[in-house]
Amino acid sequence: VQLQASGGGLVRAGGSLRLSCAVTGGTFRTYTIAWFRQAPGKEREFVSAIRHTTGSTHYAESVKGRFTMSRANAENTMYLQMSSLQTEDTAIYYCAVGRPILSAIATVSMYYYWGPGTLVTVSS
Repeated sequence: VQLQASGGGLVRAGGSLRLSCAVTGGTFRTYTIAWFRQAPGKEREFVSAIRHTTGSTHYAESVKGRFTMSRANAENTMYLQMSSLQTEDTAIYYCAVGRPILSAIATVSMYYYWGPGTLVTVSS
């Protein structure tokens, strides 16, 4: 399984970006899909996920109401629409797939495959 994220870039605070992640290999619809991010000097943190079993979407508190995650099973692609971006959102964003249980949906080690990341920089 291979993942390739795109859509990162430089944006001013308050702006928007849309990230995409194309997944090849495996059976996309059978995976829980997720976005994580890692800011300089910080650990990788959970951003959002969509469970393959229920279709439910989960967000970190820091992005709720600003980010929207979606998946297109027919296209084997996941998206992250980011709005009202803040400087604190600056990070490398990674897409990942796995089959975590609900209680571990935000756990990095529960995801099997990762993309190489795409850089999002939010300027003030």
